[in-house]
Amino acid sequence: MDLELAGRTALVTGASAGIGRGIAKALAAEGVRLAVTARRRDRLEELARETGVKMAIIEADFMQEGAPQRIADAALGALGGVDILVNNAGGSRPFQLDSGEPLWEEAMTLNFTRQRQLAHALLGQMMAKKWGRIVNITGKSEPDGINGAFAAKAAMHAWAKGLSRDVGKHGITVNCIPPGRIHSEQILRNYTPEYRQWQCEHEIPVGRYGEPEDIAHLVCFLASPLAGYITGAVIPVDGGLRRYQF
Repeated sequence: MDLELAGRTALVTGASAGIGRGIAKALAAEGVRLAVTARRRDRLEELARETGVKMAIIEADFMQEGAPQRIADAALGALGGVDILVNNAGGSRPFQLDSGEPLWEEAMTLNFTRQRQLAHALLGQMMAKKWGRIVNITGKSEPDGINGAFAAKAAMHAWAKGLSRDVGKHGITVNCIPPGRIHSEQILRNYTPEYRQWQCEHEIPVGRYGEPEDIAHLVCFLASPLAGYITGAVIPVDGGLRRYQF
């Protein structure tokens, strides 16, 4: 299927590893001109060499004040415009009952505020072109304890749904993808091989952890003109792991 993406432009955050790296590679394979951002410039340069595609590399710390506007300006300067934004940067760690305000502030900033700011920094030029795609890589809707990232991802879902209703008339769609267990540095660091095997056998209906490409395929479709009637959606890619029915 021709996704009609060749020649489009995209900005992918958190592109140095894992899901973000897989998304960048998939978009590049579709002929999309890319700007990629993360903290590790060497990993972004390695990504560009691996794909054989010229990319605008933006080294940035997403947590820094003003980072979204600087990233947006750099991407617009390099590409001339951004048709597709993939908000992939983020992170999670468990909280305690007495976790203080700095941890909550960090979680909300990294997983909601910066994504929202970056999207709004790019919306004007999307609206002027009457075309745009915003795809947010979020998180699960079944909290199994206190975690600031869970609250931030829920905020992302609510914000994205509301935004989709305001910008649809401008040809812009806004969607969210909560990943399940996808192989990444974080997964390998946080879960033992024994636990991963047990979960594949007992909790994931398709019987395996996902790969970054499993997320990337859906991102490419949602970013394409073919998905123009899909907006405000939250579409899990989790091998059937989650048990909610909608």
